[in-house]
Amino acid sequence: MMKKFLSGLALLCSVALSSLGMAQEATAPAALTYDMAERAMTAALAEARANNWNLTIVVADAAGLPVMIHRMDGASARSYEIALAKALVVTTTGLSSGEYGRKLQAGEIAEVPNGVTFAGGVPVMLNGERIGAVTASGARGVEDEQVSLAGAAAIAN
Repeated sequence: MMKKFLSGLALLCSVALSSLGMAQEATAPAALTYDMAERAMTAALAEARANNWNLTIVVADAAGLPVMIHRMDGASARSYEIALAKALVVTTTGLSSGEYGRKLQAGEIAEVPNGVTFAGGVPVMLNGERIGAVTASGARGVEDEQVSLAGAAAIAN
């Protein structure tokens, strides 16, 4: 009798554990892959080149860690640090860097240490989830943002 009970309990536990594993796989959050970053970078570079803007472009994952960085010929050395700071702002707040700047100035949001408050960084969304950021620096903020939006759109589509 005890042997049957233990066998049944073992079977029940294995079914429950396998179901739990499948549930975790089904709900695993989307992650920014290298291939996605490459698509985003290609699109962002094409937009920058089409407009003759020499930029530093960063594609970062949801934790703000760069997956890909490209500093174009002629981009200022400082643009590298600014593009990384924009990635930090976007991945910390979930907002574009320009929107973060507006909300910070209005006192609606806490300051991100070492963050920047001007346009050029945008979240990357996939299936309604924020999976990272594309940022650019080296031109005017609206131009940087135009390039970043082109990169983000290459992943979202």
